[in-house]
Amino acid sequence: MRYAIYFTPRQDEPLARIAANWLGRDPFGAATRPVEAVGDLSAAEVAFHTASARRYGFHATLKAPFRLAANETEASLRAALDSFAEATPVVMIPRLVVSQIDGFFALVPEAPLQALNRFAGDVVLAFDRFRAPLSEAEIERRSPDSLKPDEFRNLCQWGYPYVFETFRFHMTLSGRAGPQESLRLRAAIERLFAEVLLRPVPVDALTLFVETEPGAPFMVLSHHALGRRPARKTA
Repeated sequence: MRYAIYFTPRQDEPLARIAANWLGRDPFGAATRPVEAVGDLSAAEVAFHTASARRYGFHATLKAPFRLAANETEASLRAALDSFAEATPVVMIPRLVVSQIDGFFALVPEAPLQALNRFAGDVVLAFDRFRAPLSEAEIERRSPDSLKPDEFRNLCQWGYPYVFETFRFHMTLSGRAGPQESLRLRAAIERLFAEVLLRPVPVDALTLFVETEPGAPFMVLSHHALGRRPARKTA
């Protein structure tokens, strides 16, 4: 079993609904759904291009998938998420745009956001005690020979190559696509998400995902809203 700390919009938000329809799966529920044709892409082509992203669900990685440390429990992890979230303010992304990163398409902030990068780094630091060290096999699966020196150092120290200086907030929408496929794929994504991308996106929660067994789809386990909650009135 592995856990991951992601950002994803609430299930009822338009961005989450559109992304779930595009990927063919809502991580808040177990069922997959048939994908539909978009623009010039047939339903079969959409299903092909979204296959690798479908298993993870629509998200931005903050703390990459990890096995739980021997001295921690799921309950202690969830309690720490509650405490961290309560003390952490919401970060606003003024606008997301479609971008292609290393061949795959994702939604990314239109401009760099230092507050967002600091928030992501704080999550990495705060929850690293819950992560069991990577095994040799897990390191090998990251293709360490293809990583830059600082990325490999991050992988060994933090369990993920893309943290701190190498972090880039992104919400993945496809697998890698070649030059001939990319134009049609980008056009379909931009057409589908056009209206919702006009709105700012509040990073207003941490969401705990779980992979119950190797290769299983990642599912939402708990949702932790950011920001101090008002005190409850007592009699």
